[in-house]
Amino acid sequence: MALITIPADKLNKVLFDVEVLIEDVASLLNQDEIAKKRLVDIKTNPSISTSEEELDNYLRIRGIKIDRMDNKTSS
Repeated sequence: MALITIPADKLNKVLFDVEVLIEDVASLLNQDEIAKKRLVDIKTNPSISTSEEELDNYLRIRGIKIDRMDNKTSS
C-alpha cells in the first residue's frame, strides 16, 4: 500500500468541514431539541434517567462498538 502525505492544514479543513456537516445533519433531524427536552425531563424527575444498558444499546444501533469495562481490580 502506498504512503500518502496530507498537509496538516488540508486535513484540518476537511475535519472542520465534516464537523459542520454533522452539525447540519443533527440540526436537520432536530436531535438538539429532542435532547434538550429529555434533559429538562430528567432534571425535573431524575428517576426517569436512562440506564447504562439503554445507552449502550442506543450507541450499538448507531454502529458504535461498545467495549464493556468490568469493575475488576488487578491482583
